[in-house]
Amino acid sequence: MAKDPILPVDDEARALAKRLMRTARSGALATNEAESGMPFASLVQVGTDLDGSPIMLTSQLSVHTRLMEADPRCSLLLSSIGKGDPLAHPRLTVLATAERLDRETDEAKSIRRRYLLQHPKAELYVDFPDFSFWRLKVASGSLNGGFGRAYRMAAEDLLTDVSEFFDFYEFEAGAVDHMNAEHSDAVALYATQLCGAREGAWHLIGIDPEGIQMAMGDEILRLSFPKALAGPHEVRPMLIRLANEARSRIS
Repeated sequence: MAKDPILPVDDEARALAKRLMRTARSGALATNEAESGMPFASLVQVGTDLDGSPIMLTSQLSVHTRLMEADPRCSLLLSSIGKGDPLAHPRLTVLATAERLDRETDEAKSIRRRYLLQHPKAELYVDFPDFSFWRLKVASGSLNGGFGRAYRMAAEDLLTDVSEFFDFYEFEAGAVDHMNAEHSDAVALYATQLCGAREGAWHLIGIDPEGIQMAMGDEILRLSFPKALAGPHEVRPMLIRLANEARSRIS
């Protein structure tokens, strides 16, 4: 009897999938072409909401936008980019339902802020009237972490629980601005000492209950916390703990 190629989901697989979702800047979106019944694949720019849900900014002129309006069922392929055989790198397929966001809500305005931190060049067109934000409501996922490492994942394996983080959009915005303005040295140490990244002008672009995101140019890093936070009151102590750990590695 052939061995089942699908492995039980563990914490390592969850961490890998979440890192892919939080650091991928683009992905292949597959939507449904109603008349032919054929799938339609598009390259799209991707950001994330607080819980890790993929966020897209699309134009009404795009074919995939019109297809999502007609049938919101879709899938999104995210891949780690690196040298050598592309199939040797992790990739994740997310099955989801696309939901257009009302741009006038406070939530959508917060998502706009987060998206522009992840994709600053989108500032040029983000407010064009034919552009809209879409959130992918994750149903499940399929992770390939490399040869012999395949997993079927539920939504709760892929998303971060933010139920205890009330009004966290505003808190996050203030914390990100403060860290970049007053503690840029700590942010750089997070990147170089804790993530092994090259030196440079790293800046914080996101905080959530399970970690932080940093960016420099077109590169995004994910630093996971040692354990998930229980509430916003634990953010500052965790950032101080990580800064101390990073400084200790230098000494």
